[in-house]
Amino acid sequence: MAAKRSVLVLHGYSQNANIFSKRLGALRKEAKDIDLVFIDAPHVLQPVDLISAHARNPALNFDAPEADLQAAEQDLLLTPRVGLEESLAAVRDVLKVRTFEGVMGFSQGAAFAAIVAALLEKPETYPPFLIDGKPPHPPMKFCVAVSGFRLMDPICEPLFNPSYSTPTLHVIGKNDIVVIEERSRKLIAVSSNKRIEEHEGGHFVPTKGNWRKFLVEYLRNPSGDIPSPGMSSASAPPSGTVTPTTAASGGSSANMLAQKL
Repeated sequence: MAAKRSVLVLHGYSQNANIFSKRLGALRKEAKDIDLVFIDAPHVLQPVDLISAHARNPALNFDAPEADLQAAEQDLLLTPRVGLEESLAAVRDVLKVRTFEGVMGFSQGAAFAAIVAALLEKPETYPPFLIDGKPPHPPMKFCVAVSGFRLMDPICEPLFNPSYSTPTLHVIGKNDIVVIEERSRKLIAVSSNKRIEEHEGGHFVPTKGNWRKFLVEYLRNPSGDIPSPGMSSASAPPSGTVTPTTAASGGSSANMLAQKL
């Protein structure tokens, strides 16, 4: 029996691998022949960090209810996570021991997925990512960025200047008020080999039947002639939590990536 193709999956802000995996349960069931590997960001984001972030920016509307935040203190599997330099090191350590066909991310995870794809094209631009002077993994064959955006950080400038070439599927929610279309377009602008699909929903991974089938077919064969899922209404519970809409200053290292949006 042929081995399943593996796809690295990166969660959004104030999520972790367990939360995101559960929210993509329907997609996982559809993709039984694909190994979707969900990994945690390296930093634990405590409830107090969310409260602090909200105090700095009252517009934030984290989708983790208070009961979930209280449970998170008791259960590490439900504890939200974030990070940047540390996240690059964590992903490097995963990539050196496991091979993936592609990478998929949502929101902040989508921004990071694009960074990983671009970095594997140009590993010399960030020496800490190298292992004994060599990249930890071959370039990804594809990237899926749902509600993605371009991360504004000095590390990223050489990666996206002028562009990166990994085939990338960009999925945009037309009613996404968290990562608005204008922000997603900034990432799309530096993606030289792209496919863009839009849905009528908001800030989540669309997983209704037509979208679920489309995404799984893309993961199976990103270069295939796959019909567009169209602009169907995507009514579903959010698959990801809100990403801060403005940069924040100060705060703990656990909030580092969010502060560099």
